[in-house]
Amino acid sequence: MLPAPEVVERVLRSSRADEAMVIVTDAHEASLRWAGNSMTTNGSSVARDWVVISVFRDGPTAARVGSVSSTSVDPADIGYVVRASEEAARTAQPAEDAMPLLDSSSVDPGTLDWVLDWDGTPATTDITVFTDLARDLATGFDGADRLYGFAHHQMHSTWLGTSTGLRRRWVQPTGSVEINGKRGEGADLASAWVGAGTMDFADVDVPGLLAELSRRLDWSKRRVELPAGRYETLLPPSAVADLMIYLAWSMEGRGAHEGHTAFSRAGGTRIGERLTGVPLTLYSDPSAAGLEYRPFVATPSSSESLSVFDNGLSAQRTDWVRDGVIESLVYPRATAAEFDAPVTVPGENLLMTGGSDAGLAEMIARTERGLLLTCLWYIREVDPATLLLTGLTRDGVYLVENGEVTAAVNNFRFNESPLDLLRRVSEAGRTEITLPREWKDWFTRTAMPPLRIPDFHMSSVSQAT
Repeated sequence: MLPAPEVVERVLRSSRADEAMVIVTDAHEASLRWAGNSMTTNGSSVARDWVVISVFRDGPTAARVGSVSSTSVDPADIGYVVRASEEAARTAQPAEDAMPLLDSSSVDPGTLDWVLDWDGTPATTDITVFTDLARDLATGFDGADRLYGFAHHQMHSTWLGTSTGLRRRWVQPTGSVEINGKRGEGADLASAWVGAGTMDFADVDVPGLLAELSRRLDWSKRRVELPAGRYETLLPPSAVADLMIYLAWSMEGRGAHEGHTAFSRAGGTRIGERLTGVPLTLYSDPSAAGLEYRPFVATPSSSESLSVFDNGLSAQRTDWVRDGVIESLVYPRATAAEFDAPVTVPGENLLMTGGSDAGLAEMIARTERGLLLTCLWYIREVDPATLLLTGLTRDGVYLVENGEVTAAVNNFRFNESPLDLLRRVSEAGRTEITLPREWKDWFTRTAMPPLRIPDFHMSSVSQAT
């Protein structure tokens, strides 16, 4: 298999297009699975994915683009993929996002320190990354609760090269562990979930996760059935992350200007609108400690959020909401030029700050009567104009009375908009790194506070566990 930098250079040398880009990603992954208190499967894999993007110019501001990807590691296939990309470009419709390609002179020099050595070898991982995790899990396997779960580690090394001379490289580590605990049988079955995101598993506190799992299962000794309705509800950081991720995915500038998203308003967008008096700031930052992500655009195709013409563009910290006020939307360069807006790259992490130093336990202690959620799942959009979402609670909803968790209650379907939740939030606690439950397969790097919502809408009772 050719080294990735050589693949980049061969593609660019063989290109007959006016301009060309190539992205090569070498992925090393490892996984570990357990069920019923015993390890079941483990394995590792190595794969390469690469894409050639050809551009034919029809004028200074007009272009046609063709993008063809491959997983082949045969050097003989490079020419075939390049020719296929060129043919796709020749027959394509004019690109609506056409812009000049970036070169090294148009990249912020301050961000170049983030790019690792261009000729470096791919970062690797294997099942030994789980050695300490497996040892600590064995302690839990000796208990009476039944444990199920999955751990996954990825090392993705990406090379981006363009015919304009731009060269950028990044290594992205991504890891997560989830543990589901079950106690009892039949109608007495209790289920609870804990999870953590990580770069390298060195910081995963398995004993702490198991202790939290046991505590939640203890809370289920007493059961209470509650009807649908609006309840004061404590959302833990994981649930907050799942809701805020969907909000961030919806912050496309074009859609807001064209009037068909929740960030639209008559004559423009909702930038500058105050959502809450709680000084919450929601932001993405490629340099956030423990949550770092690739600090430049490397996309194989264009969308409302990303443009192939922006490949190599540096990503910076962006405040989406600042001190309770909507601050930014996502604008690729072409969209930014069209609407006279600042260029903004979507983030691959999401953090919220501005709450107090109170942890979830302290917020529970200040609750006279309410619900404590564990996590959300099966989240789907109901109305894009208001960003109304629906979904289910899962693996533990608990009743809080007079400052203590007193029982587990039935699950619910909820109907809520993350925008409206920010408008109604009455308390935010201490921000902590957390793993979203619903979106972890796509988005793991988050840090959120717990939130208190005085009237969270449980729209119907669910029989899911």
